Amino acid sequence: MKSIDTFNRSEKLVVSNRKARHEYEIISAYEAGIVLQGTEVKSLRAGQSSLQDAHSKFLNKNSLELYLYGFHISPYEQGSYANHTPKRPRKLLLNHSELKRIKNVITEKKYVLIPLSVYFSGHIAKIELAVCRPKKKYDKREALKAKEQKREISRKMKTFKSPLHH
Repeated sequence: MKSIDTFNRSEKLVVSNRKARHEYEIISAYEAGIVLQGTEVKSLRAGQSSLQDAHSKFLNKNSLELYLYGFHISPYEQGSYANHTPKRPRKLLLNHSELKRIKNVITEKKYVLIPLSVYFSGHIAKIELAVCRPKKKYDKREALKAKEQKREISRKMKTFKSPLHH
């Protein structure tokens, strides 16, 4: 049963992977918790992280343990000897049923699991993961063309002044 506090959590975006939306077609998205060390949380709160080369995969083909690789969290400046290594693998926390569903889709259809964003939900660090299919080159061009047309239409709408407002 959820407590009342979980419904009123504020979300603070730490880092997002904008390139992922361009490179991949998103099939479905999941929210997962991240297992972090103390100095990693402080660096995340300071915004010292990058999702540029990050990806997720299961520990092995029989395991349901999901790990995040390549997620860079800079060492905390005021940290001591207990500081963390920047690109260590980090365990992700999801429901057992979600893990089974993700594993089935990834193994059967050859999709990939890409992190889209990292944020704080209240005081808890969360990550948004997406099951994705890589876009083909022509798909990327079509997406850019559609985006440019949308931008052009909105530009023309701003310059057009209605005669009713004079």
